[in-house]
Amino acid sequence: MFESTVRPVLFRLGGGDAEAAHEFTLHRLAGLPAPVRALMRARYATSAPVEAFGVRFPNAVGLAAGMDKNGIALPAWPALGFGFVEVGTVTAKAQPGNDKPRLFRLRDSEAIINRMGFNNAGAAALASRLAALGPIGVPLGVSLGKSKVTPLEEAVDDYLTSHRLLHPYADYIAVNVSSPNTPGLRTLQDKSAIADLLSALVGPKPVLVKIAPDLTEPAIAELLEVCLSHGAAGVIATNTTLARDGLAEGDQPRAAEAGGLSGRPLTEKARKVVHFVHTETGGRLPIIGVGGIMEAGDASRLLDAGATLVQLYSGFIYRGPALVRAAARATAPPAAR
Repeated sequence: MFESTVRPVLFRLGGGDAEAAHEFTLHRLAGLPAPVRALMRARYATSAPVEAFGVRFPNAVGLAAGMDKNGIALPAWPALGFGFVEVGTVTAKAQPGNDKPRLFRLRDSEAIINRMGFNNAGAAALASRLAALGPIGVPLGVSLGKSKVTPLEEAVDDYLTSHRLLHPYADYIAVNVSSPNTPGLRTLQDKSAIADLLSALVGPKPVLVKIAPDLTEPAIAELLEVCLSHGAAGVIATNTTLARDGLAEGDQPRAAEAGGLSGRPLTEKARKVVHFVHTETGGRLPIIGVGGIMEAGDASRLLDAGATLVQLYSGFIYRGPALVRAAARATAPPAAR
C-alpha cells in the first residue's frame, strides 16, 4: 500500500520538493496519538534481539541519522518497527544548513542526493527535548557533527560541547566525520584528527565512528587502527558518497547536483566497505552497516559481510515500513524468524 498509494502522494507534495515531503512526514509522525502508535507497533515490530557494544537491541534494523535530526518524531520510529534510532546529526551550535533546494530524489535509480549541511536546532535544544521525552523504548544513538562556523582546529571542543550535553540521553554516540556537506569535515577522518577526537569523546557511552565510502582501503585501515587503539566501540559504514556511479540514464541530469548520494547505487559499495572493515579488524569492531538497503536481502548481505546491525534511510523513503519489518525478519537469528 505504501508504494502504490502513500508514496505517490508524498512524492507530489510541494510540487515534488523532497524536503517538503520530508518535513510533512516528520510532523505527521510526531502527531500520532499513542493508540495509533500501538497499532502500528503490533503490525511492524519484530522481536529478534541482538547485542552489540554492550547495548541490547530488540532487532538489528535501525533508522539512520539524517531522517530525524531534531528528534521531533522519536516515539513514532519504534512503532514503525525500528529496533533502534539514531537522531541527528546535531551540532554544538544551531545552524540553518545549506541553501535550498538541497534534497533531490533520483527515482529511476532509487537514490537520493542531499546537501543539507547539518541543519539542526543545536545540541542544547535536542538535549532539552530528550530530557522531556524520556526513554523511547528502543536504544537511541546520537550523531554528532561539527558546527560549520567552527574552525577545524577547534573541532574537538565543538564535538565535546555536544557530547557533554547529549551523552546522558544516548545509548551510543556516533561521531560523524564523513558527511560531504560541511567544508573540511572529511579531513577529520585523518589519523591524527580522529585520534584527538576519540581521546576527548570516549568515555561513559560507546562511541562509534561513521566513515565515508570514498576512502581508499589504506586510509580506512589507518583509521581503523586509531579506532582500535583509542577505544572506539564500533564503526558505522558508510555515509553518503560523492561518486555518481550506477545512476540510471534518466537521472543523469541530476548527477551534477552537489551533495552526497545514497540509495541503490551505494548498495555494493557499502557491502564492500563493511567486509573490508570486518576483515581488517578481525571482527574486533562491531559494524553498523548502512547504504543502499532497498530490500531485505540487502540487509542480510551486510550481515554476511560482517555487520552486526544495519540502518535504513533511502530504502525507507522508497519502500516504507514494510521494508523495516522485512529486513528485521531477514536479519533475525533462525530461532527468532
